[in-house]
Amino acid sequence: MLNRTIPENFIIFGQQPWDTPIGSNCKNIALELSKNFNVLYINIPLDRATLLRNLPEDKTHIERRKAVLNGQVNPFEKINEHLTAFTPATVIESINWLPDGRMFDFLNKINNRRIAKQVKYAMNKLKIKNFILFNDSDMFRSFYMKELLHPFFSIYYSRDNLISTEYFKKHGTRLEPRLIAKSDMAAANSIYLKNYCAQFNPNSYYIGQGCELEVFDPSKEFAKPADMEGITHPVIGYIGALLKLRLDLGLLEKLAGQKSDWNFVFVGPEDEHFKASKLHEMKNVYFLGPKKPEQLPAYLYYFDVAINPQEINLMTIGNYPRKIDEYLAMGKPVVATRTEAMEAFSDHVYLAETAEEFAHLIEQALQETNNLKKAEKRIELAKSHTWENSVNELLNGIYQTLEKRDTAKS
Repeated sequence: MLNRTIPENFIIFGQQPWDTPIGSNCKNIALELSKNFNVLYINIPLDRATLLRNLPEDKTHIERRKAVLNGQVNPFEKINEHLTAFTPATVIESINWLPDGRMFDFLNKINNRRIAKQVKYAMNKLKIKNFILFNDSDMFRSFYMKELLHPFFSIYYSRDNLISTEYFKKHGTRLEPRLIAKSDMAAANSIYLKNYCAQFNPNSYYIGQGCELEVFDPSKEFAKPADMEGITHPVIGYIGALLKLRLDLGLLEKLAGQKSDWNFVFVGPEDEHFKASKLHEMKNVYFLGPKKPEQLPAYLYYFDVAINPQEINLMTIGNYPRKIDEYLAMGKPVVATRTEAMEAFSDHVYLAETAEEFAHLIEQALQETNNLKKAEKRIELAKSHTWENSVNELLNGIYQTLEKRDTAKS
């Protein structure tokens, strides 16, 4: 890391509010940053449509925000000594239904101003003057924050190809590139997304991904799960949600049909496409259903080869595959679909482009199930994917961008 002074404060606009149980990269980054910086994490404020709908599933979210609005609840929540979450006491308009263009931009600027006014209040209370702005792909609510809050430095963080989804596509196709371009720097958790950002901002960096791998301990012996008793080797396994949107169902049907001497084990919930697939008719295919996170290593322990047969589409192509780190953390040989994001694993994962190549590489991987040297290399790679390393790469990106700026001025 370059020796340079930057502000001791970060203000983070996250897609996931801190007061919801959903985890996120952004929350992990905030926690890691708080080890060395003061962090103010801005929760998503209440929007008009959510307030009016008042659906049961939104009750906790709504009630707390209404209490903040009415001054009944402290908008500040101390997460740790250096990390504070803040809920803006405001209601923003629900505008995504509008046609893309001037009216959306006009009302979006009003929403941004309402939020910025609250953030300025929080900054004053916490005595924050100089800070770095971190935007977690919040391309609408935070589009004007650089102009409204005047940070020392601004970062756009890309960790999913959000504009491939209906909600973000409508306005994000136009606005996200503009937001990336006007940010001082872009950071991404996959090579694909880094290259996407680099089209609009030359200061774009791949900062990797942190993973929680504590339960995936390769030195531990796990008892064989009861529902795997009777399943003979070789076991070709997958752990995760079984969704046609994300997995190549046709490839799996072809593989399992052609390789009747291999047993395919799937651990995770199925969508309707998988439930209706030919895989359920095959004697060498086992669907074991969803499991608790702490149970997953025991299943992975009894896989001979772990797979990730990804369906390639706009939603999946740039995603960082966390499950690959989990597989590697247990030292398992892995075969996965080749994507730009997967190139980061190419030295330790077999990458396939066709069903035939997938089958050939699984056969190759089966030959090395007892290769301890290769297993150690896989474990070493997985252990390098920590939030500490990811945040260090983020900081390095800041320093390099500032150095470029200084060089351009001199």
